[in-house]
Amino acid sequence: MVEFIHSNKLTGSPNNSVTIVFDGYPDSGLLEEGFKDINIIFSRRQSADERIKAMVERSAGARNIVVVSDDKEIKFFTRSLGANVLAVEEFIGQKKKKRTASQLLKPELKPSQMHSINRELKKLWLGE
Repeated sequence: MVEFIHSNKLTGSPNNSVTIVFDGYPDSGLLEEGFKDINIIFSRRQSADERIKAMVERSAGARNIVVVSDDKEIKFFTRSLGANVLAVEEFIGQKKKKRTASQLLKPELKPSQMHSINRELKKLWLGE
């Protein structure tokens, strides 16, 4: 996985870094070091899911984090903290689509969804 991400340049720009969290402990021959743009973490005694949640929770800039997962609980939890979420297929497909960082972070809403949200916010904020 690390080699795939590195060779396909899925980290985006050189200013971005990727952290991969694996469950358990590293094999004796495998160090927790990746490439310069990929950080590898083994969760050790806790699950990788719990480690990811804690990392996003401790982050001062969760809105600048993109969590890649197909796990519904991770997606819901990290999104509730302000992080952005991509499904694994979306993340892997980035190279093909060549989307910009702002496109990755921008949620896509249908016009009817936007209208519904605006109507609800008007009720809450303006008492309409």
